[in-house]
Amino acid sequence: MNRPLLLLDIDGVLNPYGTPRPPAGYTEHHLFPGEEPVRVNPAHGAWITEAGAVLDIAWATSWNDEANQLLAPLLGIAPLPVITMPPAPFHPSDKIPVIAAYAQRRPAAWIDDLHTPQAYSWAAARSSPTLLITVEPTSGLTRNSIDQVMTWAKALRRPLASP
Repeated sequence: MNRPLLLLDIDGVLNPYGTPRPPAGYTEHHLFPGEEPVRVNPAHGAWITEAGAVLDIAWATSWNDEANQLLAPLLGIAPLPVITMPPAPFHPSDKIPVIAAYAQRRPAAWIDDLHTPQAYSWAAARSSPTLLITVEPTSGLTRNSIDQVMTWAKALRRPLASP
C-alpha cells in the first residue's frame, strides 16, 4: 500500500482567524500587503515534520505555491507538493475535484476548517481509507489533530490479524 496522504489547508488551520488576538504560541507576520497578518505557530513545523515520517504531505490551500514561498520558511520545513486550487475566491466545495484527482486511490487524511457536506460525501464514497479532520478556525491546528492523523496512518500499516 502507498503511504497515506495528509492534505493540509492553511487559513483556519495553520493560520487561525476570527479573534482579535492570536492564540497562545502564534506570532503575526505581515506577508500580504493590505491584508490581515498571518498567524504562525512555529511548533507546527515540528509537527508537520513528524507527521512526514508516516504520511506524504501536500498543501491543499488557496495559497497554492505561496505556501512554500512564504509559510514553509517560517515553519522551518522543506517545500511540500502543492495541490493547485482554483483562483480565489472559490467555494470550499470547489477543492473536492482537485483533491480527489490528487489523492486518486491512496488513503488520505484531509485537515481543513471548512469541510462541506460534499467533502463528507466524497470521503464516504471512496474505496480507500479517508479521514477528515475539521479544525476550529479560531484556535487552529492542535497537537491532538496531528496525533489523530498519525495514529490513523500507522494503523493502516498494521497487518490484519488472522482469524
